[in-house]
Amino acid sequence: MTSTSHHALQDSANNPGRVWAPRVVRSFALPIGFALTLGLALTGCATRQPTSSSVAHLPAGTEAVSLFNEPFTAPALPAATKANLEANLDAARAVVRAHPDSALALIWVGRRLGYLGRFQEAIATFSEGLEKWPDDPRLLRFRGHRYISVRNFDGAVKDLERARFLIRGKKDVVEPDGAPNPRGIPTSTLNSNIRYHLFLAYYLIGDFRRAAEVQREDLDAKPNVDTRVATSYWHVMTLRRLERDNEAQRILDGITADMPVIENMSYHKLLLLYKGALTVDSLVPHTPDAANALDEATYNNGIGTWHLLAGRRDAAIAAWRRARSAGPWAAFGTIAAEAELKRLGVDVR
Repeated sequence: MTSTSHHALQDSANNPGRVWAPRVVRSFALPIGFALTLGLALTGCATRQPTSSSVAHLPAGTEAVSLFNEPFTAPALPAATKANLEANLDAARAVVRAHPDSALALIWVGRRLGYLGRFQEAIATFSEGLEKWPDDPRLLRFRGHRYISVRNFDGAVKDLERARFLIRGKKDVVEPDGAPNPRGIPTSTLNSNIRYHLFLAYYLIGDFRRAAEVQREDLDAKPNVDTRVATSYWHVMTLRRLERDNEAQRILDGITADMPVIENMSYHKLLLLYKGALTVDSLVPHTPDAANALDEATYNNGIGTWHLLAGRRDAAIAAWRRARSAGPWAAFGTIAAEAELKRLGVDVR
């Protein structure tokens, strides 16, 4: 990407008075087909693939329904945090009023709604944008992400496959962070995020073959360290599920303890667990705070798969239940653990 487009993207995030709106390509119709029930083997056992939960006719205040038909509401936020997020949302809406022809301005409204846990409004906002800009891969990328949050996996696959088609052959761009890391260095790009959320959606429905294909594509793009670690984590689990152990080991051979990871430390440590360089007891935090709740969901989901692949089904179920009880309901570790329990046909409790 050019330095000009980079700075324009950053300015649009940090200065609501400036908007960058790239040219989009012409519309097209892309047929999407995939099976929600694939009968794939999981360590030699038949699996029950989780299907998307229904969000039709949600009760007031409900943002999503789990794969076990549990209603989820927006998370409670500390007053100061909520006030700051709402101020950011108001500022983003002001930009839309000033620049109604900017897709990026509308995207920031959807993103800000998501940070508040208002996922249904966020999805509606991205859908509104897609009515005006049906070929904008950014709108598809963000709606696909929020479809995963609300367990609409089939909608996520459809959006993200189309976005993947749209970016093919296009120059990648840095995706500005809505909540920057402590070093203020963005660690992801549009193209990588499209692939990441797509392979996650495939993984969640148990289509490991397609997940592995997209993961390999992402790693072949030679991403930065954080993206490489995140994709490698899911890729190792996917390859092991497919019994492609030699490929998984080659990925692990390239993972070292001294990698300069900025954000994805939990994925990095899980990779070291799979490599045999760390123990389970060294991973899971035990301090009950919000940050550790997210880590606990991530760690316990990865630990659950680690146990399952070693034939320890009961230990895997226990870890996935811990992930479900510890983590925010929209966290990827929580969603993945929920999908695993559904796949095995066991209760979440």
